[in-house]
Amino acid sequence: MRPTPDDPDAWYAYLAEGNRTQARKRVAADALIHNRAGHVLLVRPTYKPGWDLPGGMAEANEAPEAALIRELREELGLNAALRQLLVVDWVPPHGPWDDQIAFIFDAGTLDDAQVTALRPHDNELAEIAFVPIDKAPALLSSRIRNRLDAAVQAYEAGCPMYLHDGHMNLSTRPGTT
Repeated sequence: MRPTPDDPDAWYAYLAEGNRTQARKRVAADALIHNRAGHVLLVRPTYKPGWDLPGGMAEANEAPEAALIRELREELGLNAALRQLLVVDWVPPHGPWDDQIAFIFDAGTLDDAQVTALRPHDNELAEIAFVPIDKAPALLSSRIRNRLDAAVQAYEAGCPMYLHDGHMNLSTRPGTT
């Protein structure tokens, strides 16, 4: 028999059991960061091949924006103020991984002093570089390249975009109705 809210302890245990059986999502949060020349910041992780956007995975019960702020501080020593959400991308299961929700936030433009001081702060990053936006796609995997392209479009339009596995639906493009 299902408990009722009249018995708070039993009701809480009933809800907790339902919560325990619900699907869990992996969550990642990355940043679009520019320098004054308009180049974008890319990072080269030590734990996987190629270049990526700065950011990382959220910990259990951590909000995406909090995860990004934490990752930027841990990996780059950067205290970022996030400005707006640019992209949400649902990534289906692939390889050994379950599905994931990936966010990209605008983390602003760094001044020359911030750029000069920027460097990897832990062993997760081998290298960082500000790359001209037209050169960045050649360094990125197709999924990240598509996500970066959408983030730049969303940044310019001032309107976040939803992607499905790195691809946008025509109805989600900024400025369309």
